[in-house]
Amino acid sequence: MSKNKELAEYIMEQLSDLGDIRNIPMMGGYIFYYKERIFGGIYGNGFLVKITEASKKWMPDSESEPPYEGAKPMLPVTILEDRTALQNMVEEMYLELPERKTKKKKT
Repeated sequence: MSKNKELAEYIMEQLSDLGDIRNIPMMGGYIFYYKERIFGGIYGNGFLVKITEASKKWMPDSESEPPYEGAKPMLPVTILEDRTALQNMVEEMYLELPERKTKKKKT
């Protein structure tokens, strides 16, 4: 099993109390959704989340970095082992995240 797959399963377990969490494999990493809004993902350098007021509040020590070249900076998750804090952060982040864009159906 890949390191990223193990990490994805661990994150899913840490967030399991929230319900409505899912991830999809993407280019060797994973994208994470909460109630169908993207909040973070696993990239080459670990688990990162979008920069919001909530993620900055819950992880004031986290230094933003781009997950890959040319991408918007994100915050490396520093509270992964703290299940309650992680869940609270994701719940608060949800309110600040954009809704998922609906794909236009081809006619």
